[in-house]
Order: sequence, then C-alpha cells, then structure tokens
Amino acid sequence: DANERDRENKLVTMLEYDKFDFIKLILRNRLTIVYCTKFARASPSEKQKLEEELERTSQGRLLLSKLKNTATDEDVEMTVVGSTSTSAADKSKRAARKSRAEITAPVMGREGASNGFTSTELRKLDLDSLAFSQGSHTMSNKKVNLPKDSFVVNKKDYEEWHIPAVTAKVANEKLVLIKDLPDWARTGFSEKMKALNRMQSQVYDGVFNTDDNVLLCAPTGAGKTNVAMLAVLREIGKSMDHNGNFDLSSFKIIYVAPMKALVAEVVANLGARLEKLGVTVAELTGDVNMTKQEITDTQIIVTTPEKWDIITRKSGERTFTELVKLMIVDEIHLLHDERGPVLESVIARSIRAVEATSMETRIVGLSATLPNYKDVGAFLRVKPERRYHFDSSYRPCPLQQQYLGIQTKKALKRFQLMNELTWEKVREQATGSGGSQVLVFVHSRKETFSTAKYLRDMAIENNILDDFMTSGSSEVSLAEVMESEAETVKSSELVELLKSGFGVHHAGLALSDRKLVEELFAEGHTRVLVSTATLAWGINLPAHAVIIKGTQIYSPEKGRWTELSPLDVMQMMGRAGRPQYDTHGEGIMITTDSELQFYRSLLNQQLPIESQLLSRLPDSLNAEIALGTVSNVKEASTWLGYTYLYVRMVQNPVLYGISIDEQEADPTLEKRRLDLVHSAALILDKAGLIRYDGRSGQLQGTDLGRVASHFYVSHTTVSVFAEHLKPTLGMIDLLRLFSLSGEFQHMRVREEEKLELSRLLERVPVPVKDS
Repeated sequence: DANERDRENKLVTMLEYDKFDFIKLILRNRLTIVYCTKFARASPSEKQKLEEELERTSQGRLLLSKLKNTATDEDVEMTVVGSTSTSAADKSKRAARKSRAEITAPVMGREGASNGFTSTELRKLDLDSLAFSQGSHTMSNKKVNLPKDSFVVNKKDYEEWHIPAVTAKVANEKLVLIKDLPDWARTGFSEKMKALNRMQSQVYDGVFNTDDNVLLCAPTGAGKTNVAMLAVLREIGKSMDHNGNFDLSSFKIIYVAPMKALVAEVVANLGARLEKLGVTVAELTGDVNMTKQEITDTQIIVTTPEKWDIITRKSGERTFTELVKLMIVDEIHLLHDERGPVLESVIARSIRAVEATSMETRIVGLSATLPNYKDVGAFLRVKPERRYHFDSSYRPCPLQQQYLGIQTKKALKRFQLMNELTWEKVREQATGSGGSQVLVFVHSRKETFSTAKYLRDMAIENNILDDFMTSGSSEVSLAEVMESEAETVKSSELVELLKSGFGVHHAGLALSDRKLVEELFAEGHTRVLVSTATLAWGINLPAHAVIIKGTQIYSPEKGRWTELSPLDVMQMMGRAGRPQYDTHGEGIMITTDSELQFYRSLLNQQLPIESQLLSRLPDSLNAEIALGTVSNVKEASTWLGYTYLYVRMVQNPVLYGISIDEQEADPTLEKRRLDLVHSAALILDKAGLIRYDGRSGQLQGTDLGRVASHFYVSHTTVSVFAEHLKPTLGMIDLLRLFSLSGEFQHMRVREEEKLELSRLLERVPVPVKDS
C-alpha cells in the first residue's frame, strides 16, 4: 500500500540504496522491532498493557507466543534480526573470521554472546585496587640484565652506573634500492636517498607487498617513519587503475601520534613527500577541527588517540570510518602510559569492527624496542612473521648511558647534590678541545632559569666561561649575534644567559624567544640548552649529550611527587647523538637510588608493557554501550577479549590479581572478564549512565551515558552534573557547576597568570561565584 511504499522510500533516503536488502528485512520485522524495543524499556505494569495490546490482532498474538517461548535474550535478538545466517556468503565470512582468529597465540575471548547469560556468583571487584597504583611507573620485571662491560662506581652519597654503547653489527645485508620501487612510489622518498637502511630493507616485503597487520619495534632514529611511508604507499598503490590514475576517494588513512607536536611534524613530513601524488594530509586534533567536506577531500588524517576515540565513539561518523583502509599507530608503547586506555579502546574497537563487518582495515604499529612485543603483536592481531623486533644495535647513533642514583634522603642535600652533579657532567661534556653541545632537561619552567643561572655562575667561578661562548658553525661570534638580536628578545633574563652561551627553552617563553633559542643552538652558538620536556616533543634538535636532571614532577591529581612518564624519558634520551656528526651519543640520568632499576629497565628494552585499562574501565565500557556495540554482559565480556588487558591477564595473571588456580580452572578467563564487566556496570548504573539488569545481564544506555560518551566526559563528572542540574539554574550557577568538573579539579594557576586572570574577572559579563 501507499504507507508501505512511503516507509520504504524514507528508509532508502536515510540508509541509502545499497542497504536495500537490509531495509526489506527491517520492514518485514517491523512489528517485532517495535514491540521488542518497547518491552525492553517497559516497567512490569507497562509490559502488561503491551501484552493486552498485542492480544487484539492475529499478528500480535503470534509475536507474543514467540516472545513467551523464547528461552534467552539472545533468541529474542535472533527473532528481531530474522536470522538467515545459513547462506553460503555468511558461511564464508565466518570461515574468514575464524582464520583471522587463529592468528594469535592466546585465545582472545571470542566465546561470543550467544551462550546465554546466568548471573550466578558474579563478584563485585574493587576496580580501584586492581588498577596499578603506580600507573605508567609499574615495573613487573624483577631484574635487569645489562650489556657486557657495564660497571658501577660507588661514591659518597650516590652511585654511578656506566653502560657502554651497543655497537652496530656489521653485516653484508642486501639493501632495497629506491630505484627498485615502482616509479610512482619513489616520490615518497627524497632524491638524495639511494636505498632503504638495514632495518627498512628487512621489513620492506611484509610492509609494501602484503596487506598483513604489522608490528615494528625499533630504536629511536632507526627510520620508522619511512616504514610508515611504505605502508601508506602500499595503500595508495591499491587505488591505482590500469591507466596509472589514483582513485583518492576510495580510501582514508589514519595516523595516530601521541602528542600534538608530533602530529604537526608528521603532517608537514608526509604532506611534503606525497604532494606530487595529489594526496592531501591534514591534522585533526583538539586544536584543529575539520569540516565534513575537508574530511571528504583528505586522504591522510593525522590525529591523537583521544581525538580518534571521540570520532569512533559516534555512530554517525561510520560512513567516514568505514573508508579507513590503514591505521598507523605511532609510539604504541603508549599503552603502558596513563593515557594507554584510550589507545587500547580505539584499537580494540577497530579490530572488533573488522571482524564483525566486511571492513578491511590494516593496522601498522610502530614502537620503541619492547621485551614483550609478542603480546602487543597478539593484541594487534599480527601474524608471528610480521612482528619485527630490532635491538639497540640498529640505532644509527649508539647511545652510551650513565645513571646517577642519589642515596641521601634529606631533600635540601639531595637538591644541592643534583645541581653539583649536573654541573660536573655539563663541564665534562661541554668544555675542553672535544667540547660538545649538551641538552639539560628539567621539569618546571622556573627550574630552567635557576639551573641555567647556576651553571653559568659555576662556569664564572671556575674561570671557564669562555669555553661555553663558542662561535658555532658560522664565522660570526656569539657576541655579534647577540648584539643584533638582544633588542628583539622579550625576556631580559634570557638575554643575559644567551650572552654567556647558555639557552633556556619552555612553553611559557614568547614564540620569537623560543625560535631564537632554537636557532642559536642549532647553529652551535650556544653550548648548553636547559629545557622542559616540550622541546623533546617539538622540533628535532639533537645534541651530543642529554642530561635529565631529576625524574620527579609534582602531580596535583595525586597530591604528591611522581616519576616522569616513560614516554617522556624515552623521547628525551632519543635526542642524544647526532648521526651526521657523532659516532655515539651520551645519555645521562640523575635520579634517586630507588628509581635506578626502573630507568635502567626502560632504556635497555627490559620493561614489559602493561595495560592500564582497569583505571578507566567504566568509561571505556560506557563508550561501547553508547555506540551500540555492547548490549549485555556477555557481549561486554567478549569485547574485553579484544583488549590488551586480556592479553596481559592471560600472560601474567598474578600481576592482575588472578590466582594460578583461577586461571587453570578458566584458561580464557571468561569468569574474570564477566566479574570485571559486572563491577564496571554497577558503577555506571549507580551514576545513571546505563540501566543494568543484574538478572538478565542487559546493559541499556541512557541519554546521560550517551552525552558522557559523545562529549568525552568521565562518569564521575557527569554524575555531579546530573545531581546538581536543575531547570531553574541561572547562568552564574551553571558556570559554577561546570567548574566542579573533575577535569578542572587540579588546575593550577601560575603566579605570572594571576594579573591576567584578575583583569579577565573584571571584564567577564557573568559574575563569578566565590571569586
């Protein structure tokens, strides 16, 4: 009839014509869909009314009898879908999925959600106590095996460990020549580059000639970016027709980088190299958004884990995400960091989508050298032969390491000793006939100036300031350069230091000042540059020696001093050694005696990467429920089977609070996964983000939960909003309520910002409460 055709036309407009078979299936089962949805949302009294309603028609009575005879929720689901899974196409799809499933060594929790749910004996676990209290500083290895010829020197109040540089193994390995690549692919590499290096040549065949998932673990500077380029070129090449033209609308490539500074660097690098092929590269971060048209016109999108998480959480973005044929994840050892759960969620979501649909998304993971790379490979569904692992001998500029562990417990004495040791190491590296440039990393803006001034004063005291006032690579002296630049420098403190050959760099300096400091150091006019970690993540500005002065930073969230993140430490040490000038680089770390083992493990590839997902499990689960990929506890347990947490729980159960007996009785840890999901669901239900039926195991998202997921707000903050939001709230109270968000709880106000904030307070149109 006319109504039927009208419904059909509307659905075709909404879902597009290629979904016509699905539309027919929906229309055929519309009564089932409508009433099953109503029953799922109804209270007992409302269910009675719905049953009476159905009794009035013959179709209704048939549906009611089907529903009453259904044993489990999953059978209702089958009725709704109108199961037709016996077709040959479905069987071949299942076979393909099965073959992909067999790639990984541990069983990845794929029992499926169709076995029915029984809520018997589900335990409520304390997720906070199970999460690692030390976060990214968790160390699960008991000892460190150092290279041959390492030695320790015990001195008064500290010990000094020396680890020699691992020299490259000379081997007659055949290198892949750039001229052997297809003509169109050579544009991805510079004209000066004649061949791929040792590492790149070994992975070339697996990356450029197959569509397999890949994990590449290699030291800093080994050339991982060129391997990413090979994977990108492979994807571009697949869109080429027999006339040599590329169909650039047929694919999207996502490049996930951990920091915004790295995102900008990757966009500039890839954009310049792929311009001749007509490929557009763009940034998508919290700072830079893209319109739908820009997304359509862009082939390579470089983003952060958090931004990609936000996009893939929204079902409305699926038309764009379904075009993603390649996802490159840089610095995948971020899994061990406190931001790791975000990366873990997006990768698990992507792999699950590939296995549940006909999507073909290749994943290429790039990482520093890891001891448990096989676990990361299993998580990424990488075949064993595509897990490439290269040790320190592949570093283009071998790294000689020194670790100074301060033993004194008195804070003032420790601070003084740290300054003295920093001066001693700077003097060793920067003075004399073989004097070289030194990067000193400190961990607050204030400390950059205080350390630089201390080093300058010590140089004056020892009558060796002239050794630091080098003329650099040009014939112009530092004094001449500073004479012309002094007036443009906004910081008077900085001018005085630069004239003595010492630079300072942090994010609070004016942009022009930072640029000048970078240029002076790059040209060799300044010998010593004292900086915060921002420089390590920003431009590539290497030095012969890197000194990390102290490893503790104050964490307002925890209300105590915490250790640097492993990611920051690796990035800082990665700046040691300039391949074009040095035979080796030197990395020197000054820390406390108790932390020596952690950093020696980290920088000698012996720190296992662990999962931090338990600390964010409720929010991660809510995202999947809001997206619609998880609707009951059984499905949620299966989703957990796709995470890195599951891989590590199987490999090291005791670390994750699972007894050996428990694992032996349940090798796939299904019971533990159900307990974890049950515990997270109870938290979300209490916060009002989902409705959790403990008897049937159903997980139903609420509007509040969808808001939290789409706008990336934690369950704790949303529950605060829900508690205090009232229709009568005015603008003043609304703004005050937003300020109660957990995300703002530990926001610091710096001394230099107070004047500016007080001016803003006077000009703000809405009065600020409690100001």
